[in-house]
Formats: sequence, structure tokens, C-alpha cells
Amino acid sequence: MEMENIIKLIQTVSESSLTSFKYTEGDSSLSLEINRNPVYPQTPEIQVNTVVTSGKKEEENSDAGKLTVTSPMVGTFYAAKSEGSDPYITVGDVIKKGQIIGIVEAMKLMNEIESAYDGVVEAILVKNKDMIEYGQALVRIRPL
Repeated sequence: MEMENIIKLIQTVSESSLTSFKYTEGDSSLSLEINRNPVYPQTPEIQVNTVVTSGKKEEENSDAGKLTVTSPMVGTFYAAKSEGSDPYITVGDVIKKGQIIGIVEAMKLMNEIESAYDGVVEAILVKNKDMIEYGQALVRIRPL
């Protein structure tokens, strides 16, 4: 059997629902076997632990009335336009809605992140060049 015919035969068997195939011609024989039952790794168990602390209420009360700007994507956070530039914002700055607070690089694209609120920057919750997640808090703002 010619190599070209063997390759066509392998492709045909692979695309079919056959699980095994045997072919004999004179002194030559060909045997194909395909495992159609995929093996999945064991699914890990999900464990949920609930921890209640008494300090939680104090923390919630201290953040009451604060606004948070979150990341709309996963990527690398940059606090300034370039390496030697001043950061877009610093703690204590008064910012306006639509003002750029930083850049998130995602897939080699630089995406400017704008504030959704007017207010005073209370805290910058990420550092320059931090890897950030979708929905991660970036900046905490006290409304004016």
C-alpha cells in the first residue's frame, strides 16, 4: 500500500465514528485504534470556609460613602503615561468624572481608565506595573 493511501485511510478513520480498523494486503497489515472516550482529570472538590470577624463592621463603616473605581479588564496597571512621567493621580488629588486615573495594558493595547466619579482620591489600591483582574478595585474616592 502506498504512503499516500495510508494517510488518506488514517484521516478517514479519524473522521469517522470507528474506534478500530484493521487492513491486510498480502504480507502487509495495518491496524488503527482510536480512544473515543476522553479521560478527564479528577474534578477538585470546592471547599467553602466562612470566617466571621468582629472588626468587619468597623471597616465597613469607615468605607461608608466611599466610591471605588474598578478595572474593566485583566492586564498590567500603569500609574503614568511613561516611565519618567508623573502619575495621573496621587492621594489627595481632586478628580473629575472622565479624568484618566491610569492605564491597563491588555494584549499589547494601552487602555486608559477613567474615573466614573467626581471626588478626592482617598487611596490608590494598586501599584505601578501590578497585574490586575477584572473588577479589581483600583482607586477609592471620597465624593465631594
